[in-house]
Amino acid sequence: MSPLAHWRALSAEHGHAGVAMLYLLHRLLQQASGGRAAIVPYLMVAQRTGNPALADVKADVGTVVRRVGPDDPLLAAFPRPAEVTAQRFADGAACYAATVKGVFAGHIWIARGHYVEDEVRCTYEITAPTTAVWDFDVYIEPRFRLGRTMARLWKAVDTQLHEEGARWSLSRISGFNPLSLRSHARLGAIPVGWALFLVVGRCQLAVSSLSPWAHFSCRAGTRVRYQVSAPFAGNRRV
Repeated sequence: MSPLAHWRALSAEHGHAGVAMLYLLHRLLQQASGGRAAIVPYLMVAQRTGNPALADVKADVGTVVRRVGPDDPLLAAFPRPAEVTAQRFADGAACYAATVKGVFAGHIWIARGHYVEDEVRCTYEITAPTTAVWDFDVYIEPRFRLGRTMARLWKAVDTQLHEEGARWSLSRISGFNPLSLRSHARLGAIPVGWALFLVVGRCQLAVSSLSPWAHFSCRAGTRVRYQVSAPFAGNRRV
């Protein structure tokens, strides 16, 4: 493939020439720095619970979605290190897992009040924690990604959250993940903010549509904190 054809394909994949350029710069930084530098773009979105877009998702007798605890045997099949999973439970996060005919198929984690980002030094604080939650690490095993396992898992969690009084589920999506961006858009996700991080070794520069609009630090223990609201609850429109 010629460089021009590759560029056109990359722009089409990401849906925007500017995002494609950022992705190329990210790859160049990664290669030149041996993985010590990166560009990390995030879009923060909100989805309503009780989502009517999930109404046509039919149940499957072989698929079971349930909340799992820190001592559940199913955790042995999780794709994350055991210490990461244990820390999430210690932080108060809840996990919902799906099994298909008894086989682990995927999970969704839910945080209340705040979520500590694990890719960059950032913490998201929910401004209305009684009516909004934060969903993260939505994972489906590769063998189940072509079916409706993801939709069934999300519908079960969506229904549970709505019954508990949560009206919105907030999350962040990598700007370099067009598949996830399109999937969230189909479910009616509404953008509520964005943040762009430039990481070079221990140093991190963050610019965002949310306050603080710019933040720089080279101290490992320093995290930028963003207050994220559901739509029409105090956010600037983005």
